Amino acid sequence: MIGFFKLALFGYIGLTIIYWLLAIYSRSVERERLEKHYDAGDVTGPRDAYIKQGLAAYENSLRRRLIWLVFVIPTCVVVALVWILNFS
Repeated sequence: MIGFFKLALFGYIGLTIIYWLLAIYSRSVERERLEKHYDAGDVTGPRDAYIKQGLAAYENSLRRRLIWLVFVIPTCVVVALVWILNFS
C-alpha cells in the first residue's frame, strides 16, 4: 500500500511538471498568435493593450481549462485499471 502512495505522489509530481510546461507553452502560443494578428495590421490601438486584453480572454478560455485533463485522464485510467484488476 505504501508503494502505491509513493507511485501516486511521484506520479502527481510528474503530472504537475507536465501541466506547468503545457500551460506555459499554450500561453506563449496564444501570445504569439495575438502578436502576429496585431502585426498584420488588422487592429488599431496600442499593441501591449491588445495583447494584454487577449491574454486576459485566454485565461477564461476553454483551451486553458482543458489543460487540467493532464490530471484527470491518468487518474481515471489508474482508477479504472485498479477496479478492473481487483474487482472483476
